[in-house]
Parts: sequence; structure tokens; C-alpha cells
Amino acid sequence: MCSHFRRTESEFQEAYKKGVPKTKYWEYTYEDSLNLIARLPELAAFIYRRVYRGGELVSRASDLDYGANFAHMLGFTDPQMHELFRLYLTIHSDHEGGNVSAHTVRVVGSALSDPYLSFAAGMNGLAGPLHGLANQEVLRWIHEVVKEIGTHVTTEQLKDYVWKTLKSGKVVPGYGHAVLRKTDPRYICQREFALKHLPNDPLFQLVSKLYEVVPPILLETGKVKNPWPNVDAHSGVLLQYFGLTEANYFTVLFGVSRAMGVLSQLIWDRALGLPIERPKSVTTAWIEDYAQKKLAGN
Repeated sequence: MCSHFRRTESEFQEAYKKGVPKTKYWEYTYEDSLNLIARLPELAAFIYRRVYRGGELVSRASDLDYGANFAHMLGFTDPQMHELFRLYLTIHSDHEGGNVSAHTVRVVGSALSDPYLSFAAGMNGLAGPLHGLANQEVLRWIHEVVKEIGTHVTTEQLKDYVWKTLKSGKVVPGYGHAVLRKTDPRYICQREFALKHLPNDPLFQLVSKLYEVVPPILLETGKVKNPWPNVDAHSGVLLQYFGLTEANYFTVLFGVSRAMGVLSQLIWDRALGLPIERPKSVTTAWIEDYAQKKLAGN
């Protein structure tokens, strides 16, 4: 599909072939990005309906906004689900350029690959379990908690389960972040949504109790710089509540929303005329020295 787009769809590629000045690169990157962002919900909905709903498609509705229309094409008519999609697509649209998917889009784009190719590369990064699969891992772990100790649990029961998870060498998914050092604002947004629309849902109540229990335990271990919940600690429970139970599809939702952020960054890269990215290399001696220090515990 990417090669097809490159031949017939990318305005940037066509302009580049015709020798457009570098100062104009951003304009054609902008056009490609808008076209791609506009097409993604329909493509993503097609995948969902084909894989999970027997192939019966739902046509887009011209009277709905971007998020609501996406939910509509998936087959969800509840206005609250439409509101959730507006929230989800907004808070997942961008973060900072250092995460895997955003950085990959920019690295590939720095070679003047068009936005279609660059975005496809970023989605391969998003598919990794340490990046785009995080909310699935959270939901899976929450279901394990329910299976073992139930939904209506005491604080002490939950503390014991969290310690059990940590002592087994595992992490509590959905907690901690490489950059943030406080509760993720995107988690707070979702929590406020849940308090408004599903305050009595057992899984939401469990998520809320985890918010009380997990951070103090992680701080007690002395190994965690940020013990607070991130965006992934909440989203799976919300999507499941409104009927989107196919966890393997969650990354597709993430990808559709991430397009708005990463492609905006790509447009700026071309507008600023940033050069091709070329990471620094290291020598064999550096690798050996690094390994020795790690082995020595330094």
C-alpha cells in the first residue's frame, strides 16, 4: 500500500520529482499530512469491521466531527462513546518527539520520505509492546487481578497483590513514565470522564483504588523515579466499558490519534529545513568499557 501511495497519492513526491525548491517542501508535506489524517479513520474502521464485525461496513456521517465519525464508522452510536473518542484522539495525538513512534516518523521523514512512508514506519514502532501495546498490558493485568481476588477488594488485598507482582520480577503496568514526574494529565482527563459517566463501574473503581495503592508501594521500593499512573493506566477500561472489547485493536486507535501530532512535527521539520538525522556511532572500545562498568555495577 505504501508503494502505491508513493507512486500515485503523495503530492510531496510528485513535487520533489519536479524539482520544487526546498523552501516549498513543507507545503506539500502539509497537503499529504492533511490527506492522510482525513483518510485514516475510514481505513481503520474498515479494518475493524472486516476483522471483528463480519465485513459489514458503516458509511461515514457528514454531520459528525472527526472523533465521533470514527466511532460511528466502527459501529458505536452511543453519544458518550463519541465523547470518549473525542477525548481519546485528543490526548493521544501528541506528546514529545522522543517517543518511539514520533521519533521514527521524523527520522524517516528526514530522508525526505513522504508522510505516508514516514507514518507507516512510525506505526511499526508503535506496535512494540513497550510503546503502543501498553494499555493492552494494563487491561490484561487488571483482568488478572479480578480473576485472582475479584473486583470488590480491600485496600490490603490490593496491596498484597501489587507486592506479589513486584516480587515476581514483573512491573505494575500503567505506572511510571520516562519523562513525566507526576500523575500524567492524560490520566486525569480520563479519570474525570469516568467519574462523570461510569462512576459505579467495578473496573473503574478498581483502577481508582490502584491509584491510591500503587504509588506509595513503588516509592517504598526506592527504585522508581515516577510512581504515578500514565495515560495507559486508564484507557483500556474506558474503551471496554462502552463495548470496544477487542484489545488487539487498541493500538490502531492509538495510531490514528498519533497521526495528528507526529505529522504536525514532520511539517515543521520541513518548514525549518532540518537536515537528515544521523545518530552518532560508538567504537568497539566504548562498548567494551560500557559493558565492564555495567558488570561492575557502576
